[in-house]
Amino acid sequence: MTAIHSRQVSALLFDLGGVVIDIDFQRMLQHWLPHSRLTLDQMRNRMRPDAAYRQHERGELPDQAYMAHLAAVFELDMALTDVATGWNAMLVDQIDATLDLIDQVRGQVPCHAFSNTSAIHHGIWSTRFPRVAEVFDRLFLSFELGLRKPDIAAFHAVSNEIGVEPGEILFFDDTADNVAGARGAGLQGVHVKGPTDVRRALAERGLPCPD
Repeated sequence: MTAIHSRQVSALLFDLGGVVIDIDFQRMLQHWLPHSRLTLDQMRNRMRPDAAYRQHERGELPDQAYMAHLAAVFELDMALTDVATGWNAMLVDQIDATLDLIDQVRGQVPCHAFSNTSAIHHGIWSTRFPRVAEVFDRLFLSFELGLRKPDIAAFHAVSNEIGVEPGEILFFDDTADNVAGARGAGLQGVHVKGPTDVRRALAERGLPCPD
């Protein structure tokens, strides 16, 4: 067992999209494609977390303004309500295997979520996947917090809110930059590609989850 695996874990912190909610950006682009002047490859090339994206996730840019921004970036000829439908189409389903693991371990250690998300997405996944909210002790959502990953200040804000030292928080995320940010803030970061990575990290830290 390596040294990091022997560190105390007093709280678990999970990303949502890509960890407990399946995300597929292709579904979003396919919804928009018939209404765009761009090819699918051109649309893919324009997918990047620009300043407006980050502002939207911090709650600084209203949903309608961000939908208008997306319509301009992807050259969409459609109503903003339809742009929003495509934006929400990326939310596929909850990842039950990971939610089961959280359910099994939450009696041993508090389990929280920290997601870069927006009010419009929250309105969808909280309704379609109610188990996601139910399985966690607390939800930290970037648009409510006014901070987003991978900023160190965001992780420290969550640490302060739950009253646990950063080094005693085990954090799971599917994005390498967010894991690096968490580690920079002192958390124990785990890069997740699927439920197996979550199970392994829990077991390595003495938090076994029965099959």
